Amino acid sequence: MSTQVARTIAAVREAHDSTRTWGGVVGLVPTMGYLHAGHASLVAAARAECDHVTASVFVNPLQFGQADDLATYPRDLERDLGVAEEAGADLVFAPAVEEMYPAGRPFTTVSVAELTAGWEGAVRPGHFDGVATVVAKLFAIAGPSRAYFGEKDYQQLQVVRRMAVDLDLPVDVVACPTVREGDGLALSSRNVHLGPEERRAATVLRRALDAGIAAAAAGERDPAAVDAAMARLVTGEPLAQLDYAAIVRPDTLESPDRIEPGEYRLLIAARVGKPRLIDNAGVLVG
Repeated sequence: MSTQVARTIAAVREAHDSTRTWGGVVGLVPTMGYLHAGHASLVAAARAECDHVTASVFVNPLQFGQADDLATYPRDLERDLGVAEEAGADLVFAPAVEEMYPAGRPFTTVSVAELTAGWEGAVRPGHFDGVATVVAKLFAIAGPSRAYFGEKDYQQLQVVRRMAVDLDLPVDVVACPTVREGDGLALSSRNVHLGPEERRAATVLRRALDAGIAAAAAGERDPAAVDAAMARLVTGEPLAQLDYAAIVRPDTLESPDRIEPGEYRLLIAARVGKPRLIDNAGVLVG
């Protein structure tokens, strides 16, 4: 199979409409490019469940708060095409900014306010409005389909899920597990900016999550104590600067007053050198 490249919205709609005319299921994998094994796992999941798979590669300027961050975001479309093809994508949608935002910026934006006030939303104001806006456009372009997102960007996943439900978009949002290196570091396009010592230090995020899981599983019912168990490991790493570490409710992302039996999510973010890394893990409290 040879993966095709679409540069226009019309070309994507034509491909998807063609699949649906005979009852085929369309799979969509939205990405910002510089694909790695985590993205490939999303494409492979879509390939296993769908008749046609489109992966989008679009560095969305609305998601960046600083121009230098946007300018330095890694890009390599030829490499992305190879990863997408090997994982099973039929089509890569790689539009220019002008194709997605003909006026230079959208006059209509999407906000999921209640899920974006804290955590990444507090650190990166406007970021999730950019995410919700471009994903809403991609869903509108794709039409009825299944869209695959990694749990690694957990707050983003919840924002997209809520947006799809609230706007009655004909898209099933499918969550896929975080893909990790052998030492536990979550795969991320930003990992390329880690130096050798920073790369070693970055594993502290996964170890901190494990400490939080252990504390909750051992019967700790004070959320602040679980948060502190995670924070201690990160603050003990000289190359890491903690942004936050918290146990939250998985649907609302709110910190509980007390940890009762049920499902929770542990969220963590830290700078390791210059790159800012995020990670998360689920925990079931009995």
